[in-house]
Amino acid sequence: MNEPRLVLGAMYFGTRLDDRASFALLDRFVAAGGRWIDTANCYSFWEDPSGLGGQSEEVIGRWLRANPGVDVRLSTKVGVQPTVPHGHPEHDEGLSRQAVRAGLALSLERLGVERIDRYWAHPEDLREPIDQVGVTFGELVRDGLAGEVAICNNPTWAVERARAAAQAAGLAPFAGLQLRHSYLQPKPGVVVEGQDWRFGMVTPETVDYVARNDLDLWVYTALLLGAYDRDDRPFTPAYQHEGNAARLQVLGEVAAEVGASKGQVVLAWLAGGEVPMLPILGGSKPEQLDSALAGVRLELTADQRARLDAAG
Repeated sequence: MNEPRLVLGAMYFGTRLDDRASFALLDRFVAAGGRWIDTANCYSFWEDPSGLGGQSEEVIGRWLRANPGVDVRLSTKVGVQPTVPHGHPEHDEGLSRQAVRAGLALSLERLGVERIDRYWAHPEDLREPIDQVGVTFGELVRDGLAGEVAICNNPTWAVERARAAAQAAGLAPFAGLQLRHSYLQPKPGVVVEGQDWRFGMVTPETVDYVARNDLDLWVYTALLLGAYDRDDRPFTPAYQHEGNAARLQVLGEVAAEVGASKGQVVLAWLAGGEVPMLPILGGSKPEQLDSALAGVRLELTADQRARLDAAG
């Protein structure tokens, strides 16, 4: 079975989802050929009474122990875990060399593994020079603690600075970016509800940069919290504008042509483009996972993709 271009997001494992529900999603994902599981050491401090994260990694660790030898790749992040209960954002750990090393050690312990397949710099940390961040993460690959490293929620210029610093030191540079992206785009200049990062959105420059530099691009909130297909989840105000109305019209037409939901067409559009992206699914139910898997495996025609690209 071909590996689907989909990452299973584990943000609410151990908080909103108990072990049974989390294990069911993990089992189903692997049975369908899925490999990448994405979490963070801070997930989900805002849901847990402790005010600290780590619950998601602990659940994945228990599942790994219950399934020895399972063929998965682990992705986790560092930088946003509060250092004191309920201390976000004033007391986030950040991306200093000491914080990154300490965070990684705890993630390895919770997951019960010796190496993270992909380790992410989670936030933009203005306290730490970006050149040093690139070197700090490159050292983790050198030391065998991470298979590769990558970065989230940072401006493109900073990613390039970090990569150049790592390469100059003879270390592995960041291999990918993780940002928010979907088919519909927010109105320029409008605050996007729920988007905490200044530079956490994919732009045309982002796509050009990853294509020219052979990085991959993981995207979160790809389905806009279910708004494409659920009447009880309306699009937030930032997405309610004339350009998106035109895009929604074409999206609905293509969905009808291929016999799929609008959300599935969005996933197919992301995963199969000229610059392919890896959507991260944060669903909580097996049927949501099944739908997403069908979406990333859906093949759009060149004409359908051109119409989707040109709309709006």
